[in-house]
Amino acid sequence: MSEIPRDLTPTNPIPANPIPADLIVVPARFGSSRLPGKPLIEIAGRTLLSRVVAIAREGAARAGNVDVVVATDDQRIYDHAQALGCAAVMTDPDISSGSGRAWAVARDRAVAPPIVVNLQGDAPFVQPALIEALIAALRESSCSVATPVVQLPWPALDTLRQHKTVSPFSGTTCTRREDGRALWFSKTVIPAIRDEQGLREREPLSPVFRHIGLYAYRFDALRRFEATPPTLYERLEGLEQLRFLETGEPILTVAADAMPHTMSGIDTPADLAMAERLIAEYGEPQSSWI
Repeated sequence: MSEIPRDLTPTNPIPANPIPADLIVVPARFGSSRLPGKPLIEIAGRTLLSRVVAIAREGAARAGNVDVVVATDDQRIYDHAQALGCAAVMTDPDISSGSGRAWAVARDRAVAPPIVVNLQGDAPFVQPALIEALIAALRESSCSVATPVVQLPWPALDTLRQHKTVSPFSGTTCTRREDGRALWFSKTVIPAIRDEQGLREREPLSPVFRHIGLYAYRFDALRRFEATPPTLYERLEGLEQLRFLETGEPILTVAADAMPHTMSGIDTPADLAMAERLIAEYGEPQSSWI
């Protein structure tokens, strides 16, 4: 009797070429010179790190096929990330930048992530929809770096200027082309505005775009960035994204809506007080999507 052929097809076949997962890295250092231990500092009853991890997780869920990892140099932050149920990696304490920690995690992945998102661990008011939008923009664009900006209403510009009298290096502004490509970033409020009063009377929004410290890089762009020494204006301004512009790497800016909780990262005690004040005035920013 001839043998009956068996169906050798696996019941649950593994895809031959699974799509590599993108990656969100949350760099979180303990040794901030202006606000030591800030990832563990509480803002309105929740640690800064717990707020940012929640943002990262929601953004990853919305974008799809994205992993989240905290990159730190301190055992206390590592343990806190683990307690939050988030993957964490200990990185070299000599790494001084968020992009450097993001690269340290990305390069050691078993499969290189096509896109790496650097969500700074001191940015508690980033909306998950922004992470989703950045990843989507980079998946579809020819640019190799993407970052969000917000066009400031006049009252928000007034608030930014006032805040800079206390913390002059808190808050970054951006000029951009009509197609969204960045022209420049600065800790100074740019552009200068001639006949500002007349423009205020005509336009509801100022011409100033505030940069949100969130980046999405293609893996190779981040590799090139980390292989390049810091550039002149990067060092002067203290803005690592200028290294891309100074070396000819285009940055796509993605316009986001202004939110009531409008501020840059938590760098100083004044920033911490401002964050508490914004939550007290406008409510819990994560309540709309938790």
